Amino acid sequence: MIRAVKSVADMPAYALADVGSSTAISLAQNECAFAPSPTAIDAGTQALRDGPLYPDPDWGDLCRTIAEVHAVPPEQVLCGAGSMELIGCVIRAFAGPGDEVLGSQYGYLFAATAAQQASATYIAAAETDFTVSVDHMLEKVTARTRVVFICNPGNPTGTRIANAEISRLRDGLPDTVLLVVDQAYGEFDDQDPREVFALVARGNTIVIRSFSKAYGLASARVGWGLFPGTIALEVRKLLNPNNVPRVSQQMAAAAMRDQAHMRGIVSRTAQIRDGFSEQLRQAGLTVPESHTNFVLIAYATAERATRADTLLRAEGYVLRAMGGYGLGSCLRVTIGTQDVMATVADILVREATDEK
Repeated sequence: MIRAVKSVADMPAYALADVGSSTAISLAQNECAFAPSPTAIDAGTQALRDGPLYPDPDWGDLCRTIAEVHAVPPEQVLCGAGSMELIGCVIRAFAGPGDEVLGSQYGYLFAATAAQQASATYIAAAETDFTVSVDHMLEKVTARTRVVFICNPGNPTGTRIANAEISRLRDGLPDTVLLVVDQAYGEFDDQDPREVFALVARGNTIVIRSFSKAYGLASARVGWGLFPGTIALEVRKLLNPNNVPRVSQQMAAAAMRDQAHMRGIVSRTAQIRDGFSEQLRQAGLTVPESHTNFVLIAYATAERATRADTLLRAEGYVLRAMGGYGLGSCLRVTIGTQDVMATVADILVREATDEK
């Protein structure tokens, strides 16, 4: 039986990196390079007329739309003010002092932050070639493990493991351990999500997704997830009432209904990403295969990464340095428009050529 922790620790501040200049082009936040669906924009405009009203606390239309598109039970769906709210509430609900939250070596760091908020201990299992290792994760499970968190595809690596590996991870965990699968970039992964979604029916697995990436709605702050009933009851106790604004709910529901627009964003982003990655590889740079809207660039040394970052900033482009992840020799770059990425590639190739 999954147990809930009733006490909630004080939440420390969570600071985002400073992009450095109001005139710089930021490629640091994994934002979508393209506008959301026109129908989503129209829905948001229409919803502004309901400004005097509180939003639907049960996200009714949005949950029904998600359930219809993904063929899942609507009662399994919870929504949050971005996927971060859902992740934070899950970990605070099911881990506390003396407990462990297990993640991967280069997994999304907010999971570690949420564990700290809950006064739990965050444990990181080693990855292999910037990729989650199920074997290494299972080796790290102890009697104190309460939550196992994986981001697939991964952030900041962009890599992924097969759905069958996620099922193998679930099979190898005790039934009393909650598995959280963060699929914020799931739309960029060409694997059929139904195998992972089906794990929710076991009663001890959560799958979380986001409208911020493939749907281009980062400013609307809408995340959603599939939750077993008993888990959902505990998480809702920590979610803020009326957490997703009416405008955001309407925009997200319309965006979800326009799957063709979303797939178009994914296709254009992937085409630019793959061309950009190949150009860097031909210049001798190491770029792991990405299944997201960003790529990780792995340099031989931290000094090389700093040099490239400095050159880009001088030209007005801001990437994300990865020192906080223990990847001081790496930079992460969000995929922007074709023109932007062509310029960034030219700068990085020039740096790599000069180094030779």
